[in-house]
Amino acid sequence: MSDDLVLEVEGLRKVFHIGFFRKRVEAVNGTSFNVKRGEIFGLLGPNGAGKTTTIKAILRLIFPTEGEIRLFGRSADDREAAKRVGYMPENPYIYQYLKPLEFLDLCGRLVGLSKADRLARSEAMIDKVGLRHAVDRPIGKFSKGMMQRIGIAQALLHDPELLILDEPMSGLDPIGRKEVRDLLLEQRERGKTLLFTSHILSDVEELCDRVVIMQQGKITSEGRVHDLVETAGRRVEVRLSGASHALKDALSSRGAILDYGGGHLTLRVEGQNAVDEIIRVSNAAGARLDAMIPERQTLEKLFLQSTKH
Repeated sequence: MSDDLVLEVEGLRKVFHIGFFRKRVEAVNGTSFNVKRGEIFGLLGPNGAGKTTTIKAILRLIFPTEGEIRLFGRSADDREAAKRVGYMPENPYIYQYLKPLEFLDLCGRLVGLSKADRLARSEAMIDKVGLRHAVDRPIGKFSKGMMQRIGIAQALLHDPELLILDEPMSGLDPIGRKEVRDLLLEQRERGKTLLFTSHILSDVEELCDRVVIMQQGKITSEGRVHDLVETAGRRVEVRLSGASHALKDALSSRGAILDYGGGHLTLRVEGQNAVDEIIRVSNAAGARLDAMIPERQTLEKLFLQSTKH
């Protein structure tokens, strides 16, 4: 293993047998990816794509049917490697009667922090996630957004090298989302590595260095966010003048007609080959190319294409 790799997932497969008749459900099928030291990595996909199953397999909350997972070059079963990971589930269950500092003290005990470290780290985390105003309130009275904050606090409590967060932005208002984004970026600046899932794709596009997109247990797209956005079948709006009805009809099979009137034709095409063909046919028909306007690809559009929505 390279020292740059914090997490390696190879050929991960997980099959569940559910119900009275033990129906076979393949939640993850041959998934492979790696996470590099110091990067923010996004694991994306619609509900039921296999994201949470993959995370649970990494954390050994469930065991893979097939495949290999390594943390810091060691087996995911290695307890010393596991101690270097912080985790927040999508819907953290927390004892409702505990107050924030009591809950964090309990978490600190579970990860082996000394009493002095538990106190200092708990106080620091309360301030970091913006819960000082609720420090005397039972967690059972927290809002969804506040529950997310205390979940992030416990994940950060022991200063892990790898932080795994399942939907950390869920339930947060725009201000809260910005605060969490800033917190995650701060962790990266400190040299930490982050793996998280999110359905808020604008946050993913802003935060992540690399992503994988899953659909029905398989990876459909992966790579650096910038590269995926720039290379994934960008659409172009083409505007022509002097276009006849015959030309409009000829081009209708090569792109989507957006507008036509008075010899002015606007259509949308996808891919450089299609653009070249439109120009060739238009020139041959005596039409004039007035403009070509690229339509910027976004991670959301790529996500919808990859998951065929």
